[in-house]
Amino acid sequence: MNKYYLGVDLGSTTSKAVIINEHDEIIGRGITNTRANYSVAADIARMEALYNARFSILKKNLEGEKTAKPEYNKYITDLENSFQYIQFKIRIDKLFHEMVKTVKSFLSGKLQGDVLDHVNSIFFIIEPKIKQEYLFGKLGSKNQFFRDIVSEKYNEEVGKADISLFEPLMTAWDKSITVAENEVIDFNFGEIIRKAMETLKEKYKSLPDSTPGDVSVNFDAEMNILKGNFTEVSESLRSHISDVANLEFHISNMTGTGYGRALLPFPQECIRSEILCHAFGAHAVFPETRTVLDIGGQDTKAIQVDKYGLVTSFQMNDRCAAGCGRYLGYIADEMSISLNELGPMAMKAEKEVNICSTCTVFAGAELRELTNLGEKREDILGGLHKAIIMRAMSLIARSGGIFNEFTFTGGVARNPAVIKYLTRLVKENYGNNIKINIHTDSIFMGALGGAMFARRNIQADLPSVKKEKAGVN
Repeated sequence: MNKYYLGVDLGSTTSKAVIINEHDEIIGRGITNTRANYSVAADIARMEALYNARFSILKKNLEGEKTAKPEYNKYITDLENSFQYIQFKIRIDKLFHEMVKTVKSFLSGKLQGDVLDHVNSIFFIIEPKIKQEYLFGKLGSKNQFFRDIVSEKYNEEVGKADISLFEPLMTAWDKSITVAENEVIDFNFGEIIRKAMETLKEKYKSLPDSTPGDVSVNFDAEMNILKGNFTEVSESLRSHISDVANLEFHISNMTGTGYGRALLPFPQECIRSEILCHAFGAHAVFPETRTVLDIGGQDTKAIQVDKYGLVTSFQMNDRCAAGCGRYLGYIADEMSISLNELGPMAMKAEKEVNICSTCTVFAGAELRELTNLGEKREDILGGLHKAIIMRAMSLIARSGGIFNEFTFTGGVARNPAVIKYLTRLVKENYGNNIKINIHTDSIFMGALGGAMFARRNIQADLPSVKKEKAGVN
């Protein structure tokens, strides 16, 4: 029986899970937004990692055949997107029923009827749109969370309703979404994968033979092969899919880390500092790493590591969320844009407006003042992102500077403006020879490090803890 190892990084804004095999290969990733119920967030991230692991194993089992039959690769990718849509469909149906129950609990008479009619109409409109994005777009690969996916479409439709219905419709949403997303749904992989395969049949049957210009559909050769051959492909893969659906995962050991690690339902001996785990994970991916910067949701950490990936020194700002993910989220809310839009908008800055404070408490007032003074939002965001990185550079300097390779981890590593200013300031302060590593799995580095600690089952402390144990003040 194969052995697998689980790492869960319970952050303040997102919770991540990684499953590795005995060769330290990542076979499963799961991510969700952190809720008020930390246990729920950990369970959902773990389950998503297990589902993803089954697809990874399916792809690995078909490596030889995919070369000869490239349509297999397209089908499996589409199948995973369809699988995620079926999960979504179950959740949105539960949310709809929760909203109906909520409306009936706090409204009555004609207003109740009007709001219920609008809720029904809104869900009737948005569900097919989101289905389209899962099956024909790239929604499944964007790691967006259920709440964000639905709220964007819901708010758009609420904006079209009569102004008198705005408040009750938003109240119904606010009262229902937390309840709905905090329900752990134990999806049956085998059952959902069968529904996903049926959904793909509908997709392929609905594809046009050609575009209006008589051009092959999406210029996608694999898709065109599948269109005329999906039944044969589906049947030829059915036994492989059944094998991964029935596969039992034996988690030999696990490690929990992150901002909320103390709240994880793990034994105390399975809990590790997020500093240790981010360092270990970053070093595993980039073995020459000697300096790690992790900007998470609630804090920023500058970490020095040795050739084994163990921490030799670190500095962190844990007194406030200034310059972290939560701060950026607050800025996005103040500007009425999504968090994903912040970085691209800041990239359009023609100058960096001087930001006096990156304190969350004063951010709103300063943003409004700068806007009133006529500063462009892009330039304000450019200055804000630069200020965030300048704070991080101060931590790096206090931790010992940058040596060899420098690796950036955490969810904020996905922000292009943060990467822009970080790259500029690292090279200005430490020279052009420093190699800067930013990986597609940056947000999973803490969970990866946790899984690797679990596989090795080793004990490690932070430098300050070692000193305390040795009686050094």
